[in-house]
Amino acid sequence: MSRIFVALAVLLLAGCAVQPPAPAPLRCPVCPVPKKAPPPAKPLQPATWDDLPGWGKEDLAPVFADFLLSCDALEKRELWAQTCASARALEQRDGPALSAWFEAQFRPWQLVNPDGGRDGLITGYYEPVLHGSRTRKPPYLYPVQGVPSDLIDVELGDLYPELKHMRLRGRIEGRRLVPYYSRAEWDRARQNDDVLFWVDDAIDLFFMQIQGSGQIQLDDGSRVRVSYADQNGHPYRSIGRWLIDHGQLKPGQVSMQSIKAWAKAHPKLQQQMLDANPSMVFFHELPLTGEGPPGALGVALSPGRSIAVDPKFTPLGAPVWLVTTYPDSERPLSRLMLAQDTGGAIRDPVRADFYWGSGDAAGDQAGKMHQKGKMWALLPRAYTPEQGE
Repeated sequence: MSRIFVALAVLLLAGCAVQPPAPAPLRCPVCPVPKKAPPPAKPLQPATWDDLPGWGKEDLAPVFADFLLSCDALEKRELWAQTCASARALEQRDGPALSAWFEAQFRPWQLVNPDGGRDGLITGYYEPVLHGSRTRKPPYLYPVQGVPSDLIDVELGDLYPELKHMRLRGRIEGRRLVPYYSRAEWDRARQNDDVLFWVDDAIDLFFMQIQGSGQIQLDDGSRVRVSYADQNGHPYRSIGRWLIDHGQLKPGQVSMQSIKAWAKAHPKLQQQMLDANPSMVFFHELPLTGEGPPGALGVALSPGRSIAVDPKFTPLGAPVWLVTTYPDSERPLSRLMLAQDTGGAIRDPVRADFYWGSGDAAGDQAGKMHQKGKMWALLPRAYTPEQGE
C-alpha cells in the first residue's frame, strides 16, 4: 500500500491529475443520415425532335437565310465548319427540305436550370431612336459616352481558361487597379471626356444602354447608329426592382412604359432611380446599314429572329427553338431563333432576350415582354458537352 501512496504523491507533485474512466459514448437508437444537396442539373440535356413543341410547322426559309449570315463568323470555328459548308451548298431551301436539313445537321439539347427547372424568363429588347447633336446645347444635355481612355479591360480567360467569357474592368489609381466608376460616381465626377453625342432625354439614354445599341437622329438631319463597345464592370441592377422595393410600383406594373411614366411624374427622384443601376454602357459609332445593329456574334441582328443568351450555356450562333408567348398575353410564340447576342442581364441557361427591331413599335413590344419560356439549342452532331463550342 505504501508503494501506491508514493506513486500517487509523485503524480500529484508532477502536476498530473488522475482522471476517472471516460464514460461510454451515447448512442441514438436511430441516427438521421445527413442529406447531401443534389448536384446542379446539367445545363444542356439531350432531347429528340419530338420534344420540340411545334417543330415542323414553321417556314424555316427566313431563319435559314439569317443562319447563312451567321456562318460568316461561325465557319471559322472547327465545330461549325462542316455545317456551314453544307448550308452554303444546299440547293433546295424551302419546305420539308429545310426541316430535313436541320434534322440531319443538328441534335436538339434542352436548356435546363441548375435546379432542374426547364422554364425560364424571356424578355424583349429593341433598338431605340433618340434625338441628339454632336455638340452640347439645349435641349441636348445628356452625353452618349464612348469608351473612356482610362478604362482598363482584362480578359480573364486569357490567363485562366476556366474563366472564359469573364472580364475584369477597372482604372489605375497610383500603382493599383481599382474598380471603375459606378454610374453615381461618374455623374458626381462630371466625366464629360470621350463623348460621342448629346441627346435630349436621360431616360431614353438609360434604356439605350440597357438595349446595348440605338439610332440617333441628329439635328443636322442625318442619322447614325451607336452600338455597345464596353461597360464599366459593375453588375446590372434592375431599376424596376428598385421601384418595387421603394413602394413606387407593384410587381405586375413594371414595364419600360410604366418606368418612363413614373420618371416623368417624379423628376426630382429620376437620378436616384437611375443610380440604383451602377452599370454603365459605352458606345462606338457605326454607319446606319442593315436591318439591325451588330450583336455579340459580329453579324447584324434580325428582328424577330435574334435572341441574346448567356454564352456560358448556349453557344453563340446556335439556332434555338424557343417556346414562349407574345408580350403581355398567352398567345403562343414558337419559332426557330438564332443566338446572336449577349446582355448584362441575361444570366442562367433558360434565359433569353428577344430582339424586336428598331423604333417605337418594336419598343412597345419589347417593353411589355416578360414571359415564361422553354429553349432547345440545336447544335452540330459532332458537339459533346465536354467539347464546348
